[in-house]
Amino acid sequence: MRGRRRRVKNIPFNKIVPNMITSGSVLCGMFSLILTYQRHFMPSALLLIIAVFFDYMDGRVARTLGGSSSFGEELDSLADALSFGASPAFLIYACYIGIDGGMRGAFSAAFFPLCGVLRLARFNVTHVVGPFQGLPIPAAGMALAALVIGGVPLTPTLAMATMTALAILMISTVPYGNLKLVRRGNLNKLKALLLLGVTVSCFVILREKALLALIGIYIVSGPLRFNWGTWLSLRHDEEKNTASGED
Repeated sequence: MRGRRRRVKNIPFNKIVPNMITSGSVLCGMFSLILTYQRHFMPSALLLIIAVFFDYMDGRVARTLGGSSSFGEELDSLADALSFGASPAFLIYACYIGIDGGMRGAFSAAFFPLCGVLRLARFNVTHVVGPFQGLPIPAAGMALAALVIGGVPLTPTLAMATMTALAILMISTVPYGNLKLVRRGNLNKLKALLLLGVTVSCFVILREKALLALIGIYIVSGPLRFNWGTWLSLRHDEEKNTASGED
């Protein structure tokens, strides 16, 4: 019956673009798995860092174009589960643990993406404006990739302990600063330049280990209750000055 045929609605361009960027993260995660299987660990880890770029840009482009949607949010979570959960866990398992790790190694490799998925599910249903509750899965996945990029020598036991610790941080309620809340008009430029200088200095001095050092600082900032988003926010400084009676 022609009258009962469903009309296919054209998807707006502003909704297509962010989802295409998110798909780039999915491809990075899948190719990373393939390269890990082929024992090309360094390019596999680098692909996970590229996935972080796609993960950042999809949300930014969606907000800029006004293309945010429930479909995009679900797709983003699925992409994160692959690119920052399964792929980095398999990378660390293949690079440092292997079959000699036995069931403990297999369990630690499975425990990491499991906690990552739980973290994503909790974020989707309970997230409120403010600090992240628990270590974000992109940061956890990037930390594992940074170990390989930095050429850090880990024993199988230490590799398993690292994955387990990061997994527990993901499902914890430890607050982590949300840099996505910092807007251009609310950015403390002096602090941003200071942070940029420290970042560049790390890469100049530490080179391949710079990324590990920087992500390590972010991971430690959670238990220390240091909020990077608040620290970089100009409005927060103004509110503090007003509360203390300063002009």
